[in-house]
Amino acid sequence: MNPATNPIKFDLHTHHDRCGHARGEIEDYIKAAIDEGLQVIGIADHSPYFHKKEDHPSPGITMAKSDFPNYVKEVLALKEKYKEQIQVLLGIECDFFEGNMGAYQNQLNNYPFDYIIGSVHFVDDISIFKKGRWEGLSNSEKKRTKDTYYKIIEQSARCGMFQVLGHIDAMKGFYPEFSAIETEVIDQTLKVIGEKGIAIEINTSGKTKDSGGWYPSDEILERALHHHVYVTFGSDAHDPYRVGDEFELVRDRLKQIGFTEWVYYVNKQQVSVSL
Repeated sequence: MNPATNPIKFDLHTHHDRCGHARGEIEDYIKAAIDEGLQVIGIADHSPYFHKKEDHPSPGITMAKSDFPNYVKEVLALKEKYKEQIQVLLGIECDFFEGNMGAYQNQLNNYPFDYIIGSVHFVDDISIFKKGRWEGLSNSEKKRTKDTYYKIIEQSARCGMFQVLGHIDAMKGFYPEFSAIETEVIDQTLKVIGEKGIAIEINTSGKTKDSGGWYPSDEILERALHHHVYVTFGSDAHDPYRVGDEFELVRDRLKQIGFTEWVYYVNKQQVSVSL
């Protein structure tokens, strides 16, 4: 699709209180987006853990399975309510669990999602954000962990479920030294992402963690450009005030790196926007 030249401002990654660790209701995020001058706002809360037997195995992390239809219904109702003021998109942030994605696909295929963000939050069954997970590891063990992380992200790109991959170096969040662990696996992962035509998000929530800055790093974005990877924007807002956070700064940085456009998704079809 030819990129739109008008200055469209969008944010594909926002949460709300249904997941248990965000503040505010969906409508609060839509109102915040309107106040920030966005033309497009995506709601993408954490998917239930469909591969587990319990209805709500992880309160405070994801919504319950039984609440999932209510989530979709609410977003679609607000999409209609605010259609004259802003384009509201139905999204979801879905964890990638190797060997368990059939349960997610069976559920997500029942609803009219505009896009699905695939995110890796666990490596070796340990949260990537768990403080202290790196303590006592040798350099070779640290490299193996980082390699495993990017191999899982590569698998998520290959699975065919996602339009966007979330925060692809978020493992640095509470361990800034992560970025300095040398590995060649990232290039292979980016190559596959580029071949699959999937976007990666520039996620500005890294500023809320020990690492500071954004996900991913400029170095990874430069390599992503080399591998013809599409990019998009997501604040990963867990508070309404962060909707669209640093959108213009990200746009300027992408132009400096050499990108000429970024994308968002409607009915899982890519919409390109000139930078």
